[in-house]
Amino acid sequence: MANPDPLKTYLKDLQKKLSTGDATEHTHRSTLEALLEAMDDDVTVINEPRRIECGAPDLAVLQDGWMVGHIEAKDVGTPLDVAERSNQLTRYRRSLENLILTDYLEFRWYVNGEHRRTVRLARVGAGGEIKREKSGSNRSGVVAHLQIQGRI
Repeated sequence: MANPDPLKTYLKDLQKKLSTGDATEHTHRSTLEALLEAMDDDVTVINEPRRIECGAPDLAVLQDGWMVGHIEAKDVGTPLDVAERSNQLTRYRRSLENLILTDYLEFRWYVNGEHRRTVRLARVGAGGEIKREKSGSNRSGVVAHLQIQGRI
C-alpha cells in the first residue's frame, strides 16, 4: 500500500535518527531521497553522484532519466544563510541551473543562481523535537515549492 503521507514519514524518520545523537548530514540523505521519490514516481535521486566541473553536490535529481537538478544538504540546524554565502554554494549557484540547498527542514530553491523560493517543513524545538510547520504541512504545497524545472 502506498504511503498516504510521505512528508509525515520523512519527518518521523528524521526525528528517529536525530534522537540517537549520532546522526550527521549524511545520515539523512536516504530519508530525503525516499521523500522525493515518493512524491513523484518518475523521479530518481542519486546520492553522491559523479563529480562535475563545479564540484560534487550531494544529490542529483533525475526525472524520466533526465538530469533536472542538484541538492546540497547541510546538517539539520545548520544556518543556511551562512551556507548560502560559502565558496561552495557560490560555485554551485553560479554553475547549476537548478539547485536546492537544505538542512532537511528548510529548502531554498535557486534557478540560475537566483533564489526563487524557500519552504520550511519543520523546526527543531525544545528537547530536540521536530515540530512540523503549518505552511509546510500541505503535501501539494511542498511539491509546488520543491520544484526543479517545475517538475518535482
